[in-house]
Amino acid sequence: MRYHVLHIETSFPEEWRKAVFDQMLCNIGVDTIDGEYYYLPSEIWEQKEKLIRVTIDVEYHMDKSAKLISVEACPDENWNATWEAEHPMQELPLGIKIIPHCAFGAGHHETTSMMIDSLLAADLSNKNVLDHGTGTGVLAIFAKHLGAAQVIAVDIDEKSVENAKENAELNGEIIEVRLGDRVPEGQYDLILANIHRNVLLANMSAYAASLQGGGEVWLSGFYESDVPILTEAANKQGLEVTQVLANGEWRMMRCRK
Repeated sequence: MRYHVLHIETSFPEEWRKAVFDQMLCNIGVDTIDGEYYYLPSEIWEQKEKLIRVTIDVEYHMDKSAKLISVEACPDENWNATWEAEHPMQELPLGIKIIPHCAFGAGHHETTSMMIDSLLAADLSNKNVLDHGTGTGVLAIFAKHLGAAQVIAVDIDEKSVENAKENAELNGEIIEVRLGDRVPEGQYDLILANIHRNVLLANMSAYAASLQGGGEVWLSGFYESDVPILTEAANKQGLEVTQVLANGEWRMMRCRK
């Protein structure tokens, strides 16, 4: 497959804004990110060049937080094989194995590890669990492995959905993986949301409405400075913050309905 590489210089004051920017380009068609270099199939670049240039040059022009430096065609090679060779299967607690395609993560990031540690200490027997923004499916897989009766995993990215399904099968776990950005209708005992602040804020009311009485939503993917605004948003929806965990500069919040 032919690929193009975009060299994009970024200077975001907050790391979550870089994550939003990267996810936006992934939604357009970028499938590998290596520092300042963004790789996407040449066919997508040829179809969406104007959209990508306008997105970068117009939306991020005012604060100069992102600048497209160059675009080059790459030699034809198997990029998926190259990525997988550089990012082999990861082994996690309880014998869970994750193959992290592209930039979806394998469970070692501070935000994910806090969620995993909390899952390991929880009683998930017969619980209905939602993993909103599942990525590789790692949290959904842990929840099902630890006794959850039903686990639904949702992600906005098609490649992430495919990766989560592959990892669920790899671990022998039955998980319903869906493509989408909304919280699926239903009532859950536990909602896992390891995304970033803006997505958490936008979905707080949906989280609260989808929880059983006494159910919990676990939020991660944000910083200490984000805790007050997330706490306020949770309280407005009738959610009580019961615990805030820290790992380095990252935070995780547990809320109960």
